Amino acid sequence: MLISLSDINKVFNQGKHNEFHAIRDISLHIEAGKVTCLKGSSGSGKTTLLSMIGCLSRPTSGRITLENKILSGLPERFLTDIRRHTFGFIFQKFNLLQGLSVLENVMLPAYPLGLNHKDLKASAQKLISHFGLDRVMNNPVEWLSGGESQRVAICRALINDPQILIADEPTANLDTRLSQEFMGLLDELRKTGKTILITSHDPIVFNSPVVDRIVEMQDGQIMES
Repeated sequence: MLISLSDINKVFNQGKHNEFHAIRDISLHIEAGKVTCLKGSSGSGKTTLLSMIGCLSRPTSGRITLENKILSGLPERFLTDIRRHTFGFIFQKFNLLQGLSVLENVMLPAYPLGLNHKDLKASAQKLISHFGLDRVMNNPVEWLSGGESQRVAICRALINDPQILIADEPTANLDTRLSQEFMGLLDELRKTGKTILITSHDPIVFNSPVVDRIVEMQDGQIMES
């Protein structure tokens, strides 16, 4: 197993009158090279679980391991390093930085790694070309269509050649055609050996043949897998 979760809990405002258990006693194994979909309605806990797997937040209790390396107890500086090298993120609203070009947005996550600028630019241009965005490469991202923004977000997520791609409700702002196109792009990435974790309550996503496994969540617990 690539990722293993054991008895994971996430509690917000612990010990206060408004204490909230977002994740309850979840144990889960995620296989390498597969597309796993966390399915559930808004508030089911799937985004919270994904953020802990991607080292964006910590569990209140329990253990998360990546290739037998325990992540949940690591100091923040080590988690940051693992996050940068291991995970690529595609967010629901794309989170592209306005005022910057497509090329600049794609290059951005790689700057902290201190790579040679010429090599980094060449890698970004190659990704942009692969996803058919050559003609908008130097355009500000606010000029892009929804489909173009989605592809730029994928390029940005891939710039550090991550082992694991995490996509949180990636079709929420896309129409049916673009959602189907996105799943086709995921299929391409799966065939290159990427491990993909995706959250969604969109039937186009969880009914797609691209998805290898569906993990259904409700009220912070796994209901079916």
